[in-house]
Amino acid sequence: MHQRADKLAWGGVLFATFCTVAAIGTAIVVDGAMNQLGVATPIWYLLYVAVVVAVALLFLPAWRGFNLAGAANKALKSGDIVQARIDTAAAREQSMLTLGWGFFALIALGFICFLLMNDVAVGRTFFLLPLIQAKWWLVTWKFFTVNLFIFVIAEILVLIWGLIVALARLTPGEAGKPIRALAILYCDLFRGLPGIVTLYLIGFGIPTSGISDLIMSHIVPLFRDLSALNMQEKAAAIRVDTVYWCIIAVTMTYGAYVAEVYRAGIDSIHHSQTMAARSLGLSYMQTMRHVIVPQAVRRIVAPLLNDFIGLQKDTALVQVVGVIDGFSQAKIIAANAFNLSAVTVVAALFVLITIPQARLVDKLIEHDNARMKAGG
Repeated sequence: MHQRADKLAWGGVLFATFCTVAAIGTAIVVDGAMNQLGVATPIWYLLYVAVVVAVALLFLPAWRGFNLAGAANKALKSGDIVQARIDTAAAREQSMLTLGWGFFALIALGFICFLLMNDVAVGRTFFLLPLIQAKWWLVTWKFFTVNLFIFVIAEILVLIWGLIVALARLTPGEAGKPIRALAILYCDLFRGLPGIVTLYLIGFGIPTSGISDLIMSHIVPLFRDLSALNMQEKAAAIRVDTVYWCIIAVTMTYGAYVAEVYRAGIDSIHHSQTMAARSLGLSYMQTMRHVIVPQAVRRIVAPLLNDFIGLQKDTALVQVVGVIDGFSQAKIIAANAFNLSAVTVVAALFVLITIPQARLVDKLIEHDNARMKAGG
């Protein structure tokens, strides 16, 4: 039975018309807002025309889909079923292309209109350019580097600590029962605790208990004579100390999650490989190091990325223990200026450092899949 594409083709044409009308309406709204702000220039008018023309290009695939649907009907009437099916499939593809890009255009136009709501009050609240230009350096280079420092150091520690916990949980034999029990207890405890609670308990509680002073005065020579420092130097030392405790707290929290990811990857490797390695005389740790873990890591790259993106975002929680990071500084600016543009800058920074990680992992997965197919 042959299914026709006439309705979908007509729908594509009508949807392209609707999107074009929406683009024209958005251009009128934006023009009114620019005139109200007194910043309307010929460049803006050229931009309006460019947006409308770009949206109107949806008519090209819509019209091609409409013509292909007509060609499919003609082929069907002439009895050429094969050509009718080919033209119908092409018509559906062109019509769906119109619908897909049309939805994209509507979302973009809707976002623009959202920013211009209430006499551009929404846009001014989140995207006040003078405030962004004045404060972006303070937020980005002076305080967001604290987030980056915590993220990078904690990520390295989490990779190592999570693998240690995973191997401990997989320790074989009766002698390994206590180790497995400790690993399970650790994972259950820190996966159950909210990250902000762990940060508060470790980042605030341990310095309050006096352990930090003990460590600084007896273990770290740099802080051996803390009493000789002036108040400003003491405050700086305390902030640095708190940052390191925050790194430990984040490591303990995400180490539990990453340990489970490692364990899932190790369990996914067929047990025959472990048996073969042990039969060749390799110890348990040698088997894990040379045979199992390298294969498991390739399978858990994507889940690890998800955990590291969460870790990266949770660095903003360090403000609960008094660490001044990018987000807390942005909140201070927002409170003083009664505007959230500085917070928008921080949000954009978090997104920008996430995107390269996602693309890198996509490339790694593609490379690994290609290698597996070539090997197979």
